[in-house]
Amino acid sequence: MEITCENCQSRFKLPDDKVPAGKSTRLSCPKCKGQITVVPPSGAGHLLKNGLEETGYDASEKPFDFIEEEGNTALACESDPVMLKKIVDTLNLLEYHVTVSESGRDALKKMRYHQYDLVVINEAFHCTGPDTNMVLLYLERLNMSARRDIYVTMISSQYRTMDQMMAFRHSVNLIVNSKNIDDIGKIIQRGLTDHEFFYRVFKDTLKEVGRA
Repeated sequence: MEITCENCQSRFKLPDDKVPAGKSTRLSCPKCKGQITVVPPSGAGHLLKNGLEETGYDASEKPFDFIEEEGNTALACESDPVMLKKIVDTLNLLEYHVTVSESGRDALKKMRYHQYDLVVINEAFHCTGPDTNMVLLYLERLNMSARRDIYVTMISSQYRTMDQMMAFRHSVNLIVNSKNIDDIGKIIQRGLTDHEFFYRVFKDTLKEVGRA
């Protein structure tokens, strides 16, 4: 569903499954922060109105129910406030819509409502290591069709940056050693370029064999 905020005139895409049938849904515009209400197609069409009384559910805890066209989202899972600030600042510079998780359970709750394009997570995020990290375990068990659309970057104090063998071992796309946190933006950009090239070839191959 394509909608327009009447307050600031920003255009967004809203997944149809985010709007309950027969109920209006109140959301906050990510641009102007005004309260807006989306009326589902089964009601009064694809309408977006300000100041209406909410008759649906409160979606305030679903931070990325809708984003600007071409917008990308990122989830940051880091306990150290200094490291977290560097990660969030970097992702903002890379033009990601960023949300921060307070715990592993909070991250899982957020991922129930939104599939992030990028997840940056410390190997010891509220756990003893990657083998007990509930977020990494959840991502590892995702269906491959969903998992390959999420680029997972693991911050590690024990593995070297861009260690492909250890990244494969822990089912992540990229490892960034905590000593290289100041260069995380450049490292992620390089990793994403390689990732996008690989899957472009992969998808082209599927098309050639008639499986896409």
